[in-house]
Amino acid sequence: MMRQGATILAPAGQQLTAWERDFFREADPWGFILFARNVDNPKQLKALTTALREAVNRDAVIMIDQEGGRVQRMRAPHWHEYMPPLDQADRTDDAQTFYRRARLIAHELRQVGIDANCGPCCDIADDATHPFLKNRCLGRDPQTVVANARATADGYLAGGVLPILKHMPGHGRTRVDSHLDLPTADVALADARDWDFVPFRALADLPLGMSAHIVIPQAGPAPATQNETLISLIRNDICFDGLLMTDDLSMEALSGSVAERALAALNAGCDAVLHCNGKAEEMEAVAAAAGPFTAAAQIRADAALAMRKPPDDVDIQALEAEFAALFA
Repeated sequence: MMRQGATILAPAGQQLTAWERDFFREADPWGFILFARNVDNPKQLKALTTALREAVNRDAVIMIDQEGGRVQRMRAPHWHEYMPPLDQADRTDDAQTFYRRARLIAHELRQVGIDANCGPCCDIADDATHPFLKNRCLGRDPQTVVANARATADGYLAGGVLPILKHMPGHGRTRVDSHLDLPTADVALADARDWDFVPFRALADLPLGMSAHIVIPQAGPAPATQNETLISLIRNDICFDGLLMTDDLSMEALSGSVAERALAALNAGCDAVLHCNGKAEEMEAVAAAAGPFTAAAQIRADAALAMRKPPDDVDIQALEAEFAALFA
């Protein structure tokens, strides 16, 4: 079995450099992730996704964060802007509005060669959820999040885009931005199972998932991304058997070198590590530390890609008009 690198990496700019092409060919990351720094216009973006796949000589998965609202890497005037997910959830109890939204987002992603989206975000918002996360949530209780997340995932899949379930096992109780510091969820594990885990358990059939850089004290001091106890709960309580990637290794919630961060996550049970800042020296260190997929991780990766289908037939203009009318 040929095994790809247990990494998901990001280019630095809007075109691949010669060094990046050579490095990606050698490192053979399983996939790529793009950010606003990589995006200018549809023609440029399509050329970049084509070049990334040519570099590894296969149809590698390419993902992005296109949630709508604050976290949206592709923006007007070339792409549609969407309200924050929680704003939409607060305005309607019809989960199918999230299906329509996701189907439209998937259409725009596929047009430029992107076939995975970092969502649905299944964290549950509460009054004290940190602003970096709060309006990105799909609801304020497990049942609402489950309905809206399932509709979102279905919309992505119908549009030929793989959904990525995040942030496992649940980030909603944290009061700190994990980009800047390590958050602690002040919750007993039994309570987390009965509340925070519920949406993830309901969507555990999805092909891809992302870990959270959060501490749950009863599970020990390590963040979930690097915590064998919490990864075991993701596998055996939430029952997620898809490919589990880390959140970005570059975030300040984690400590140590990027190589140490990668090894700790893989040793805890993550399948792949996500490195997002595009810095050459860091990518080299992460790729060297991560090495290739384990046999089990490669099976999960292949199973995820098997769910990547051509988009279904839909009248996009009619769907756009319908969605716009709902929130005029």
